[in-house]
Amino acid sequence: MRDDAPQIYLDYNATTPVHADVREAMLPWLGERWGNPSSGHSYGRAAAAAVAEARGEIAALIGAAPEEIFFTGGGTEADNLALFGSVPGPAHVLISAVEHPAVSATAEALGERGWTITSLPVAADGRVAVSEVEAILGEHARVDLLSVITAQNETGAIQPVAELAQLVRGRTPGAIVHSDGAQAVGKIPVDVGALGVDLLTVVSHKLYGPAGVGALYCRGELRLRPRLFGGGQERGLRPGTEPVALIVGFGAAAALARRTLAGEAARQEKLRELLWGRLAAKIPGIYRTIPAAHSLPNTLHVCLPGVRGPEVLARSPAVAASVGSACHSDQPVAVGVLGAMGLPPELAAGALRLSLGRGTDRDAIIRASDALVRGWRALTELN
Repeated sequence: MRDDAPQIYLDYNATTPVHADVREAMLPWLGERWGNPSSGHSYGRAAAAAVAEARGEIAALIGAAPEEIFFTGGGTEADNLALFGSVPGPAHVLISAVEHPAVSATAEALGERGWTITSLPVAADGRVAVSEVEAILGEHARVDLLSVITAQNETGAIQPVAELAQLVRGRTPGAIVHSDGAQAVGKIPVDVGALGVDLLTVVSHKLYGPAGVGALYCRGELRLRPRLFGGGQERGLRPGTEPVALIVGFGAAAALARRTLAGEAARQEKLRELLWGRLAAKIPGIYRTIPAAHSLPNTLHVCLPGVRGPEVLARSPAVAASVGSACHSDQPVAVGVLGAMGLPPELAAGALRLSLGRGTDRDAIIRASDALVRGWRALTELN
């Protein structure tokens, strides 16, 4: 790669660039348009109307009603609000073993407050094992809250949220179901009714909107307890003056996703399979952690044999990507997501998360695969 050549960005699951359509929608609210949506004059009414339009776009993307969308400062805040605000404690909470820290760390904090937290195991394919959940439910009198990620952020594994929701409610009809949809919304069809969720987290910067804003879908009749207190914005659930420009951008990103989701998913899936084919042809023993049928269309999670993921990326400066959870050097077993999947530590050490996006094309895939193969070969020759 030439010194002045841009890296090939394959880290879209970490964050996405703000799309040109989104920037265009935001720009007026960063200059000639302004106003506090709570103000009664024309400036305030215009801002309130812009927020309402964005709320409607996000609701339409996930099959919700606009009044069921509450804006937050991001996905972490939405996840915290969902878990802390939905059930009076101490209660019994089920989470998967592969949740984002915004959920798993929140559940840990609830456990320190006397709540009972049960972790649901995943199978080798990275998905919660429904059959094992049935056995776990048999050990508990009731479940108050289930939180299962829609699609795992590191591996891309799509979780059986609808089946788990139905199973849990069969044991406790009034159980509340939350899903962190940050990685899924905008990449695959997500409908809150089909999922059977009461709460769903949506994040702007994962779908080509600005960072610093997210949303929590809350089923109409469910009443959450706020975590913040103040002026009563977002119907008292999330006080604080709304960041109009960010919210407008979020709404524009949701509208873009709804218009283009099917075509982009198919295009990125085809490129992902090209990437996998090229890597598999040149790296003997490479392991694909998640079957294609149960993975986000843009995400390829692999483990390269005989090397460590960070070292491969260091030897492949043309590629901007990340490593999934792997094995710590001082740990005898794989940890994190891959440990939960039961991968041996020597395989987990070579994990790479390669996530594609709107800016990925065939040429980028060819150049990236060649660079990664060269990086892997350089390391194996050293060994």
